[in-house]
Amino acid sequence: MSTAWIFPGQGSQKVGMGRELADAFAPSRAVFEEADQALGFALSKLCFEGPEEELKLTANTQPAILATSIAVLRAFETRGLRPDFVAGHSLGEYSAIVAAGGLTLADAVVAVRRRGQYMQEAVPVGQGAMAAILNLDADAVASACAEAAQGEVVSPANLNCPGQIVIAGHASAVDRAMELCRKAGAKRALPLPVSAPFHCALMKPAQDRMATDLAALAFGELAAPLVRNVDARAVRGASEVRDGLVRQVSGAVRWQESVELLVREGVTTFVELGPGTVLSGLVRKIHRDARVLNIEDAASLEKTLAALEVTA
Repeated sequence: MSTAWIFPGQGSQKVGMGRELADAFAPSRAVFEEADQALGFALSKLCFEGPEEELKLTANTQPAILATSIAVLRAFETRGLRPDFVAGHSLGEYSAIVAAGGLTLADAVVAVRRRGQYMQEAVPVGQGAMAAILNLDADAVASACAEAAQGEVVSPANLNCPGQIVIAGHASAVDRAMELCRKAGAKRALPLPVSAPFHCALMKPAQDRMATDLAALAFGELAAPLVRNVDARAVRGASEVRDGLVRQVSGAVRWQESVELLVREGVTTFVELGPGTVLSGLVRKIHRDARVLNIEDAASLEKTLAALEVTA
């Protein structure tokens, strides 16, 4: 049985996340203490108590989800389990790299806080947008984006699963692409409530700033292969891991292709570690025969351990 540990990205945050595990497990509690110290403010309080509006700010959301995911991981790891592969959706790629020993938690939380700031600052508020396109194939979505651009930026940003693609770019170009997708047969084209157009060419200024920051960090060889977002390739080397994090800022998240690669590599069990079950749902849509488990609190931890037949 081959297992992949997968880590969620922005959008999975919720007030109260991580609190139960921090109360119950010393290794989980230590994660939040380390994150608070590295950032110089009480990220743990924001995760546990909110307020929600502050937690939803990109520069707070990204380190908050990372810290929660690693707190979940540390509780899970106490049973001696290790993955065959790791992967994460966008921000979740950082969690996956920490899980595989490629970055320290302190370096990662500081990096993703800056990543959130850089992404927010790359495009003035109101100028960018993102939209979900449902039940239209990837080629048709790409074609609609190309026609809609008209000198502006709009492109596929998240290729999540069959029939679910997110596009991003200039707000007016996204509007045009949504209309073209509807005409091409999309079941729905829905604007998303996001603060910036992530994973498109408008993020290039943020990518350049992240490249400088990431060049200064010490990356280690991974204990398990990482399937990168930007090209759905399995990598282990420090330079390849760093390069993937740089390019993913403006590159599309190829989640469907990543899961398909993992299945081809023999993965039969996917364990989502972190708040929510977004990735669990996507994996089921990509590969119906996969066994999909998740951990976000004490109850789901015990349920997953029982499913994996792990005893205390």
